[in-house]
Amino acid sequence: MDVSKDTLVSCVHSSGVRGTLANQRAAIEAWLSRLPAGSRIGMEATGTYHELLADLAQRKGMLVYVLNPKDVRHYAKGVGMRGKTDRVDAALIARYIAHEHAKLHPYRPPTPEQRQLQRLLGRRAKLSRARAGVQQSLHGLPGLKRPLRNLLERFDALIAVIDARIQGLVNACPQRQAACERLRSIKGVGPVVGPALLNPLEHFVFASADSFVAYSGLDPCPDDSGQRSGRRRLSKHGPSELRRLLYNAAMAAVTSPAWKPLYQHYLDKKLARTEALVIIARKIARTAWSVYTHNTTFDPLRLTSGLT
Repeated sequence: MDVSKDTLVSCVHSSGVRGTLANQRAAIEAWLSRLPAGSRIGMEATGTYHELLADLAQRKGMLVYVLNPKDVRHYAKGVGMRGKTDRVDAALIARYIAHEHAKLHPYRPPTPEQRQLQRLLGRRAKLSRARAGVQQSLHGLPGLKRPLRNLLERFDALIAVIDARIQGLVNACPQRQAACERLRSIKGVGPVVGPALLNPLEHFVFASADSFVAYSGLDPCPDDSGQRSGRRRLSKHGPSELRRLLYNAAMAAVTSPAWKPLYQHYLDKKLARTEALVIIARKIARTAWSVYTHNTTFDPLRLTSGLT
């Protein structure tokens, strides 16, 4: 299914049959009622436009796959797709699901609280980027110092309102509040990073710390061929805002006695500052998974126990 704000374009892989319907509850429910039980339905993540279809299909017992648009784009290049229309995209997604569904994770709808928390975190990220952009572009211009300060204060006030709503969602559930407090026991994890870590840990089931690191896109990918050993790069295959927050958490963490020796250890190994911070960010993600999964708190002694 190719999803847009107003319409949905479908394609059945086995027959190539295509159709178009309105992205509205009544039209979607009527369309789903005509599908065989247990049908597989794939769509790209499109902000919020795909959520109604994904939720209704999942409730009907369909196997739903919400795909990363980057994966679909690379798949299109891999199979030699040249054009791009809604009908072509629907056929491509159908082909992708037909051939790759065994390796994909079925859609798991978030709770209303999880969805609201994710949206608040996303809005906060956009406001933070806009604030930084305005400050950078107007800084130092004659006669704009006071108006700029007033504008930044209004940005800060709006961000504070969002922070209060995020904290309210966390505090509304005693289990969620306790889990967030355990995550915040990790040095470097503050009132923004804590809920940002908690939301995916609460929503998805990660079999291991490696799985959570891979979800965040902080996993290093090899680039080797024959005798050549290429430089490893991050996959960046996941939510970019979570990576940014983990990196910020790492910058804060390395100023603390708990993380500073580990950070210095990597600097002594001639790693660049950014490389060392990425490693710390990855370790914070691993620690967060362990703290959440095993209902423990942060133990700084475990960070340096294996250093030589």
